[in-house]
Amino acid sequence: MNIKESMRNILEHESRAVLNIPITDGYEQAINIIIEQVHKKGGKLVTSGMGKAGQIAMNIATTFASTGTPAVCLHPSEAQHGDLGILQPNDVMLLLSNSGKTCEIIELVRLARNLYSDIRFIVITGNDKSELASMADVSLYTGGAPEVCPFGLTPTTSTTMMTVIGDVLVVNTMEKTGFTTHDYALRHHGGYLGEKSRKL
Repeated sequence: MNIKESMRNILEHESRAVLNIPITDGYEQAINIIIEQVHKKGGKLVTSGMGKAGQIAMNIATTFASTGTPAVCLHPSEAQHGDLGILQPNDVMLLLSNSGKTCEIIELVRLARNLYSDIRFIVITGNDKSELASMADVSLYTGGAPEVCPFGLTPTTSTTMMTVIGDVLVVNTMEKTGFTTHDYALRHHGGYLGEKSRKL
């Protein structure tokens, strides 16, 4: 198979996976929790994941922060060595784990609940029957499509779906909170996007 054929197969595989992400009431529930805890009660969104999922968690946090929802990314291992102190009352956690079995993330849930017993959790996972999914207030299932990696191991398709689900949460939160281009410009002082937003 040449590169063009491989590329076409990868695009078709990942496109099908995205289109097959289950559309459920969980998205509205998750967005309502974020708005309640962050925009009404003054908390923040705290995302977390391990490995590649952690990199997606960071991306989701920065996208939320730039669109009017205060957010930070907490490394689950560093949380066990003091960084858990970033958590405050009324925060909500968004946790990413394709397997739903990531031990550092499951331990993070326990640690966070020991600090604030009423903290809310939203989970993005490829295993809706997992321990992590059962611990969440809302679990958003990616659909569990296999990785496009030839070994079926490297996080590829799964991280694409996590990114898309993050986009769904961000865009709908922006719409429900009435976030405007003026609000956007206030948070983007430099660069092309900042200049463009001030002209809209």
